[in-house]
Amino acid sequence: KAHANKPLLVVDNTFATPYLQRPLELGADLVVHSMTKYLGGHSDALGGAIIGKDRELGNRLAYLQNAIGGVLGPMDSFLMLRGIKTLPIRMDRHAQNAEKIVQFLEKQKSVDRLIYPFHETHPQVQIAKQQMRNGGGMISFVMKGGKDAAARVAESTKIFALAESLGGVESLIEVPAAMTHLSTQGSKLEVDPGLVRLSVGIENVDDLIADLEQALNK
Repeated sequence: KAHANKPLLVVDNTFATPYLQRPLELGADLVVHSMTKYLGGHSDALGGAIIGKDRELGNRLAYLQNAIGGVLGPMDSFLMLRGIKTLPIRMDRHAQNAEKIVQFLEKQKSVDRLIYPFHETHPQVQIAKQQMRNGGGMISFVMKGGKDAAARVAESTKIFALAESLGGVESLIEVPAAMTHLSTQGSKLEVDPGLVRLSVGIENVDDLIADLEQALNK
């Protein structure tokens, strides 16, 4: 359907990475990655990637890259190659931790709604399970108490760091409506003010659950 009027189908695969999902094999024309996130995996390098399967399109992109100068420096390239070496191990651990945290969150009375691709309540869970290796390490949930409850949780965690990025070995927490997605306020794309987003790291999952539990009980 996406190709009906001959547009290019571009998929941002940052959250899934090539380890969990391969959009080119599913019909996408281009795949983009923020390599700063899971591919690098250590929150210490900046980079991006565009991958395609059409040679002509690839040549056009290569021309633009050369003309504009969008090329990684040697150190960033080294750090990305280092991160990619451990990508499968890290992604499995991110997902294992995330699945246990989802099981914890679904039992919390203060949580109104969970958003995780492999959770049974997700509207596209069957599609996700067909084309993804696992559900990955990103979890969102909506607090019943709205904006104030979300802020209280995000400000009360001790292991989850309050920060906007994602995909590193360390766990992060944020309130998108007040942080990454503040610019959507008042628009059709406005984010629920009670939404909390977790980037689940590779720490001991019992420690992560205990941290969330104490924050939710504040």
